[in-house]
Amino acid sequence: MFFFTVVVADRSSTLLVDQIDRLRRIYQTVQQRRPFETVAICILPDHLHAIWALPEVDADFSSRWNLIKGGFSRGLEARARSVSKLTKREKGIWQRRYWEHAIRDDADLERHIDYIHFNPVKHGLVARVADWLPSSFHRYVAQGVLPADWGGDMRDFAGQFGE
Repeated sequence: MFFFTVVVADRSSTLLVDQIDRLRRIYQTVQQRRPFETVAICILPDHLHAIWALPEVDADFSSRWNLIKGGFSRGLEARARSVSKLTKREKGIWQRRYWEHAIRDDADLERHIDYIHFNPVKHGLVARVADWLPSSFHRYVAQGVLPADWGGDMRDFAGQFGE
C-alpha cells in the first residue's frame, strides 16, 4: 500500500477541480487496465492525495501515474514550459515528480487516511470535511467507518487561536 501526493505545475491553478470529470474518467480507465484499489483519495484544486493498494504481482505505481497524468494532459492546452519540458514533449501541466510513501502498518494507514480527508480543511477550502465533495470521506461515511461530522467544524473555533 502506498500514499501519494501528485501536484500540478501551477500551484495557483484550480485545474483538477475544474477538470474533475476528465480526471475521474482517465483515472477509472487506468484503474481498469492496470488494476489497483483506491483506499482513500481527495482531489484538491492543484494537487491530489491518494492511497493505493496494489496487486502483489504488479506494484508498478509509476507507470500507472504516468498513464493518469498523460491521459489527463492529452487534449488540454499546453502551459508555459521550460526547455527541458519542451524537449521531453511535456505540456507543463504536472510537476514531474510526486511524493510516495510506503504504508508501514495500520497506524500509519489510519494517519494517512485522516490526512487525506482533512486536507481540504487544512488548506482553508471548507470548514468541515463533509463539505468537500471530491473525497473518499463520503464513502467512509456511507460505509459507517467514519461519522459525518468527523473532523469537526472549524467555524466553531473562529477567533479562538492566536492574538
